[in-house]
Amino acid sequence: MSLNYPAPIQRLIVQLKSLPGVGPRSAERMALWLLSAGRERGGLLADALRAIETEVVMCEDCGFYNEAGQACLLCSNDKRQRHIVCVVEQAADVLRLERSRAYQGQYHVLGGKLSPLDNVTPEDLRMDSLERRVAELPASEVILALGSDVEGEATANYIADLVRPLGVAVTKLAQGMPAGGGLDHVDELTLHHALQGRRAMS
Repeated sequence: MSLNYPAPIQRLIVQLKSLPGVGPRSAERMALWLLSAGRERGGLLADALRAIETEVVMCEDCGFYNEAGQACLLCSNDKRQRHIVCVVEQAADVLRLERSRAYQGQYHVLGGKLSPLDNVTPEDLRMDSLERRVAELPASEVILALGSDVEGEATANYIADLVRPLGVAVTKLAQGMPAGGGLDHVDELTLHHALQGRRAMS
């Protein structure tokens, strides 16, 4: 029988390996580091992981992360423009746009993008709440800050057809956005210019 780590360490390695961007060797190094760092360090990590399960929720309106029991910092901010809604794929995209300091409106996080090959349909995304929110605000413009890959374009076209009957202008990010990429590969200055130079969807 070949020698291996005890079962608890193996289970930790498996869980670490399941994280994005973490390969088998990196997962093994992290697990061994946590083991050698002592119980206190591992306990702090475990506490942080438990906290995000119980203390973090998604805002029912915009879809951004929020501390449980607290008002959403975005939706409850009276200084933000209520007539513009910027649609993004993931909650992390909100922070990327905020750091550009070029946008002061509302957000709507879809939770992904349409992908028939992966069985992601409009029912799997926050499309119904987007349509309802655009009508209730009411919004005069919807900015589509989605990836420029095939799935992102398909999602943008679907949203444009969904909200145009509500009488809103539909625009999308403009110059500087790399073809086939999402917001996670774009620097803040490029995002600033893309927001300022957004164009109407045909």
